[in-house]
Amino acid sequence: MYDVAAGLAHAGHQVTVLAINTPKHYQPDHVLAHLPGVSLQTVAVDTRLSPWKALRNLALGQVPYNVERFISPAFEAALRELLRNGQFDVVQLEGTFVAWYVNIVRAEAPKTPVILRAHNLEHGIWQMLASRETNPVKRWYLSHLATGLRTFEQDYLPRFDAIAAITEPDQRRLRELNCQEPVVFIPAGVDLQRFQRNPGIHAQPRTLFMISSLNWLPNQEGLDWFLSQVWPRISDRLPDLELHLAGKDMPPRYQQLRLPRVVVHGFVDSAAEFMQQYELMLVPLLSGGGMRVKIIEGMALGKCILSTGVGSEGIYCQNNKDIILCDDPEEWAERIERYYHGELCHDKLGEEAAATIKRLYDNRRIIEKFEELYRSLSLQPA
Repeated sequence: MYDVAAGLAHAGHQVTVLAINTPKHYQPDHVLAHLPGVSLQTVAVDTRLSPWKALRNLALGQVPYNVERFISPAFEAALRELLRNGQFDVVQLEGTFVAWYVNIVRAEAPKTPVILRAHNLEHGIWQMLASRETNPVKRWYLSHLATGLRTFEQDYLPRFDAIAAITEPDQRRLRELNCQEPVVFIPAGVDLQRFQRNPGIHAQPRTLFMISSLNWLPNQEGLDWFLSQVWPRISDRLPDLELHLAGKDMPPRYQQLRLPRVVVHGFVDSAAEFMQQYELMLVPLLSGGGMRVKIIEGMALGKCILSTGVGSEGIYCQNNKDIILCDDPEEWAERIERYYHGELCHDKLGEEAAATIKRLYDNRRIIEKFEELYRSLSLQPA
């Protein structure tokens, strides 16, 4: 979202950002002050999980609890005031969890095109999580959330004038929900100026690393899978191998890991700097949708990446050319063992990855696609 706002501003547009400021992702009001042409207004909304509210939602909720947490009278009032007092060429809502506000935009600015930037098709993620959950109570609740999210997405997503899907698979899924055309594919981009390789940083040999937001259940699921299914297969056989873990909002069970040669960094100030300190990047994602932005950031930095198929979904990459893809734990262990013994050509794979990003995912190209979408809507009859 930052790269889209910044890219539009750098292209000469005036961008107003109205943001739900959550405890999970809290930002100061001046965080975008360095971007000319961007104004930011935030509304504090407590979206933290509450067992009581989740239980009440089960009995009385009109929308799934995942969505209900983002519905705020204060934010609605701020949105109404902004639309009444300003003039906008387009209004873009970011993600399913704020799609509920499309009706507010329609009421206050009926002639303004409303676009959804679809980060994921949310119900599919929760279906995958439920399918692998072994606790029957948790499995039932995750399935309940998935069903509610599917109903919500089927109801609300077709109300938009256009949808910008972040992957081609999601573009197909959104069309299957009968969303209104245009449903276009616009991938996430990388600001290549922010992801320049630092020649002064030399990656430590025989190191693996993972970096992700560990407050997201699919990332936790993937890390748990790696630690239980892959790491035990290689940790004794590869005595000099190190695993480095970083991410914001890391649950205590990861912070308290006491495994030999597993280094837990927690939150790091610079993802780019962290990624350059280690060699082989791991993305063991089992559930998900949308696009893993960390993969394209790692590729931009010339990292060799080992990912599951789900992790790489929606990214134009080729197995064994600019990324390594496999899903079986034994295959993961075999690839890591080849890397450890210098048989993987990880440097060459990393260089190919950087070339792919420069060719296809430069943020300036992504912004041109958004501009093209906006122009197409402005030419349509009111």
